[in-house]
Amino acid sequence: MSFKLLNISLAGLLLAGVAVAQSSEQHPPLITWKCTTSGGCVQQNTSVVLDKDSKFARGAAGSRTADDYAAMGVSTEGDAVTMYHYVQSGGTLNAASPRIYLRGEDGNYVLMSLLNQELSVDVDYSQVPCGENGAFYLSEMEADGGGSSGGASAGQGYCDAQCQGFCCNEMDILEANAKATAMTPHACSGNSCDSAGCGYNPYASGQRNFWATGGTVDTSKKFTVVTQFVGSGTLTQITRQYIQDGKQSNGGSISTCNGAFGGLAGMGQALGRGMVLAMSIWNDAVQQMAWLDSGNNGPCSIAESTPQNIQSQHPDTHVTFSNIRWGDIGSTTQS
Repeated sequence: MSFKLLNISLAGLLLAGVAVAQSSEQHPPLITWKCTTSGGCVQQNTSVVLDKDSKFARGAAGSRTADDYAAMGVSTEGDAVTMYHYVQSGGTLNAASPRIYLRGEDGNYVLMSLLNQELSVDVDYSQVPCGENGAFYLSEMEADGGGSSGGASAGQGYCDAQCQGFCCNEMDILEANAKATAMTPHACSGNSCDSAGCGYNPYASGQRNFWATGGTVDTSKKFTVVTQFVGSGTLTQITRQYIQDGKQSNGGSISTCNGAFGGLAGMGQALGRGMVLAMSIWNDAVQQMAWLDSGNNGPCSIAESTPQNIQSQHPDTHVTFSNIRWGDIGSTTQS
């Protein structure tokens, strides 16, 4: 067990005892790239923004400081963002469980239009144990945050296919820990959504040592995840590839989905309109993430996957996403 915890300094905030008033939020910068086959990858000077409901951030949404992001376990460096679930503050281990969104230079969320495009990201899940979920996914949020106070720059407007906030299309690129992973489209028709989705999990498909510590995709080390949304006009297939140590592995595909909620075609329409990149780290007090990594879905036990056990045995659990690139199919991993 490791006890390398993220420590924060909130002295100024604690002395003040109130939210720090500022004219604008201090959004941590996160370099990303937009790519084409003809022009290569162009750097985007993007940043991240905390969800408006970030319970350990003392500043109000829209006026948060670097201390608020630290209090929520979020830090960036160059093209990498790291999120800790638990944060040590004043002798207390807070379950920060942050959720963040990608923000553009214009102050709006970045809308990724990904129909017949691909999205790639380098990931490090080595410190994400059973029962934990380092999520990297797309939500059909409004670019401006939906007109709420502070808009996108204040982390407003969240929605997903579980109808948190409100109902909208959701594409789970990665829901994962070091032991299991799933990619899952969740299409919606109005306020009715395919909350279960039609996911692909290598372990559930019989590939017991594909995504594993020391596996074909060795989750003890960093690797690249490439997700392609294939189809001209209509989404016909979602495919996955992994690249690690120069070796490429086929990670499966999804070609059918529940038509009652729009299916792949509906998901493709949302991808064509543009979706917002969300990232989070969380655990599950109700199901202990069994739908992701226990039973037929993965090798984890319920006992080791409870939030209490994770906090006790893995208080430093964290995930790092880096080198985020999107654009033409085949363009994001060109050398």
